[in-house]
Amino acid sequence: MKHSTNPQTRRGHRGGPARRIGRTLALVLPVVLVLSGTLAVTRVNWTGSSSSSVLAASDVSPAEVSSRSVSRAPQDVLRDQLMDELQEKSPGVVLTHLQQAVNGHPSLARHCSSIARALGKAAVRIYGAPRAQSYARPVCDTAFASGVLAAHT
Repeated sequence: MKHSTNPQTRRGHRGGPARRIGRTLALVLPVVLVLSGTLAVTRVNWTGSSSSSVLAASDVSPAEVSSRSVSRAPQDVLRDQLMDELQEKSPGVVLTHLQQAVNGHPSLARHCSSIARALGKAAVRIYGAPRAQSYARPVCDTAFASGVLAAHT
C-alpha cells in the first residue's frame, strides 16, 4: 500500500488560526448583536413625544431629596412621581412612563403591580370608573384594571 506525502485535504484538516477566529466570531457575534439590539430597544422613546421624560427613581432632583425623607425607597419615589403626573396627564401616558421606568430599572418590576393598582384607584377618583377603565392595558399584568375595579366597587 502506498501512502501519500501530500498534506491532508480539507476534509481532514483541522484549520489554522484564521479558522479558529472564524468559529469564535460565528459563536460570539450573534450574542453581541442580540444584546446590543435589546439594549437599544429599551432606550427608544416609544411614546412619540419629543420630550424624553422617562421616569425613574434616579430622576429625583436634589431639592426633592432634601425636602423628603432621604431613606425613601425607589418604588415610593416613582409612585409619587406618577401620581403627581396623573393629575396633569392621561392615565395612558402615566402607564407608558411606568412601563419605561420598569424597563429601565428592572429592580422596580416586583413593585410594578402595586404601583399600577394605585394608579388605577387614583384614576377612578379623577376620571370616574368608565373613563379610567378605558385606559387599562396590560402593563404589569393588568394591575391598573384591577385597581380601577377595586376603587369602583
